[in-house]
Amino acid sequence: MPIIKSAKKAARQADKRTKHNVEIKKDIKAAVKAFKADPNAKTLAAAQSEYDKAVKKDLLKKNTASRRKANLHEFAKKAGVKLAK
Repeated sequence: MPIIKSAKKAARQADKRTKHNVEIKKDIKAAVKAFKADPNAKTLAAAQSEYDKAVKKDLLKKNTASRRKANLHEFAKKAGVKLAK
């Protein structure tokens, strides 16, 4: 347990950030699960949007999100989803 005031604050901030990051990751998992349960263009866009939000908030690296979005796109093609261009 921290004793110094600044260390206490840092611990509070870390806890708050961790909770926030966990919520974002839950949103990503929920969106991907929804897409895999019902693959269509709307759910694909929602899942890709969640990945973009995570990159914007520095939760995921850009290339990681890009790779995962590409995998979703590949899954969509195999499922026969008509993608708007």
